[in-house]
Amino acid sequence: QVQLMESGGGSVQAGESLRLSCAVSVDSYRTRCMGWFRQVVGKDREGVAATSTDSGSSWYADSVKGRFTISLDNNKAQLYLEMNNLKPDDTGLYYCAARRKTPGVACVGAPNGYNYWGQGTQVTVSS
Repeated sequence: QVQLMESGGGSVQAGESLRLSCAVSVDSYRTRCMGWFRQVVGKDREGVAATSTDSGSSWYADSVKGRFTISLDNNKAQLYLEMNNLKPDDTGLYYCAARRKTPGVACVGAPNGYNYWGQGTQVTVSS
């Protein structure tokens, strides 16, 4: 069982930065994929960034490459998303999510297959 709780969302102007945090609680250790996703009303949920609990490799959506950074602090059981140079198109409800990692398969941002989700934190970017 995995429990996730996001925080750190807010309203900012374009060009500003935010850092999202996700508190991770697990009842047993597994190698997992951890990801950040976002959703806008009327659109499908999309992957933003993903990483693995056992390696430093990360995946990013093309729209956020060079601006967002995903990181995992295993000691603090926290997943972070550092978001810089925010744009109005980054507006949405941001979720963190987790799933068991398939050996030999990289963690990516496809929402299907992630079976643990937080409640989400709203990010609003004004122009």
